[in-house]
Amino acid sequence: MGKERIPHDPAYKQFFSNPEMVESLLRDFVPADFVADLDFSTLERCSGSYVTDDLRERHDDIVWRVGWKKGSWCYVALLLEFQSTPDHWMALRILS
Repeated sequence: MGKERIPHDPAYKQFFSNPEMVESLLRDFVPADFVADLDFSTLERCSGSYVTDDLRERHDDIVWRVGWKKGSWCYVALLLEFQSTPDHWMALRILS
């Protein structure tokens, strides 16, 4: 009997669809001086679908935007990728 597969990707997408979880992730893993300049009351989810400058369609997992206290926006893209085996070229695959 094969090993039961756990659907990690949908669970993490659901988890990081929650604005409180995204704020917590940023506060816990991003340098404090950077996070201190963000206004989390403006945190909102954006469409993860877009067209690149060279006209390729892209669909990222989860994209959020949060306002800088100085007035512009900071975009946060959460790219979740689960592999059954290690892929040493994953960073390059994501960029393409």
